[in-house]
Amino acid sequence: MTDSRALYLHQMRTAAADVVRFIEAMSNEDFRQNVMVQRAVGMSILMLGEAALRLSREYPEFPVDHPEFPWPAIQDLRNRIANGYFDIELDIVWRAASVSLPELIDQLHALGNWRAQGE
Repeated sequence: MTDSRALYLHQMRTAAADVVRFIEAMSNEDFRQNVMVQRAVGMSILMLGEAALRLSREYPEFPVDHPEFPWPAIQDLRNRIANGYFDIELDIVWRAASVSLPELIDQLHALGNWRAQGE
C-alpha cells in the first residue's frame, strides 16, 4: 500500500495504542475520576474515528473488503464524541478503550503483516 490507506491505518493504530497506554493499569473507577484521561482518551478515539472516516471516504472499497473491522461502530463513537461533548457515556468509552481498541490494534497489526507479506 503506497497510497494514503497506509497512512490512515497507521493513524488508527497510533490513536488506538495511545488510548490503551493512557488507561494502562487503570480501573473503570479510576477512569471515571480522571477528567484529563477521559479527555485524552476521547480525543484519541476521535482521531482514530476521523482516520477511519477518511479511509472509508477515499477508498470506499476498503471497508467492504475488510468487514472484520467494526467500521460503523468506530465512526459512530467518533460522531458521539465530536458532537456530544458533555453527554458522552463514559461506560461506552471505557468499554471501547479497555476491550474494543486492544482487539482493533491486533486486527490492524494482522492487516499490516498480511499486506507486508503481499496479497
